[in-house]
Amino acid sequence: MNSLLNFPHAESPVPGVAVTVAPGVEWLCMPLPFALNHINLWLVADHDRAGEAAGDCFAAIDTGYTQDVVKQAWRQVLANRRLTRCIVTHYHPDHLGLAAWLEQETGARLWMSQGEYLSAQMVAGQVAAYSTAAMLAFFRQHGLDEARIGELDRRGNSYQSGVPAIPASYQRLFAGQVLPIGAHDWRTIVGYGHAPEHMSLYCEDLHVLISGDMLLPRISTNVAVWATNPRDNPLKWFLDSIDAFRSLPEDTLVLPSHGRPFRGLHARVEQLHAHHAERFRLLIDACQDRPYSAAELIPVLFERPIPDPHQTMFAMGEAIAHLNYLEHAGKMRRVDEDGKTRYSSCLA
Repeated sequence: MNSLLNFPHAESPVPGVAVTVAPGVEWLCMPLPFALNHINLWLVADHDRAGEAAGDCFAAIDTGYTQDVVKQAWRQVLANRRLTRCIVTHYHPDHLGLAAWLEQETGARLWMSQGEYLSAQMVAGQVAAYSTAAMLAFFRQHGLDEARIGELDRRGNSYQSGVPAIPASYQRLFAGQVLPIGAHDWRTIVGYGHAPEHMSLYCEDLHVLISGDMLLPRISTNVAVWATNPRDNPLKWFLDSIDAFRSLPEDTLVLPSHGRPFRGLHARVEQLHAHHAERFRLLIDACQDRPYSAAELIPVLFERPIPDPHQTMFAMGEAIAHLNYLEHAGKMRRVDEDGKTRYSSCLA
């Protein structure tokens, strides 16, 4: 347990049951078919589509992964509620997955940033370097062995399993936009690194931050490099982005996408910086004697075994992100030989 954080709720709600966490804000917890086995969704009291106050109207923040069990949980929730809109923090399948289905079932339109909407379309359509083939070639260049390449290849375009359809249109969100939802205003806070244009939402009246995946209480969100931008530095963008949360009050109630709601966001930002600083140190130490590929360095970054292709994909992207960060910082040297990319410490 993280002693620097305060958790107002001892347990997460069961699927299909909404728990009030702040005035007009309700918490849903939906299952995921992965090692990270749940996602939190949020309902915020809203006016109806004619702009009138209505006690049964809510805006949904994120939608869940496409599974029959999640659809059934949504039907249970919607038995006595109406959805006005679906505001999606970012394009990942556990967040966007059921937006098209909810629109079809309830008429609730999708709201999200342009960067996230277009990324969803590119990944779903396997366009250019957003394809599985491009990802496999990229990981092979960074040392991933053929056995694990084969596992990822057989897995195919897993994105479409979680997001079988994307709404044909959307309402665009902008950074710093003030979004009236029911009786309160919510300000969008853009974050980078985890996704192209991730939108968190902050309500000053309620002292509530819906952080999405940008600020989680027990794990650091996945920050990865992909084939579309192979020399990118997303870990710097992520660390810079979470620093923006320092301007919010320390007693802000943080509603994360995974884990339980908590207070102590300043302490959590510090913990995340310390976590990644330790990972940087481990990588620099490991690469003192000779260059290593990202695949070879996965055991250095992750103490636990990597059990499946889904986790391999995230581990590879995150290892490259840490190494790119160190290269940009002048602490690692990139070595490209024989079609492979490796990294060597500049501090030897």
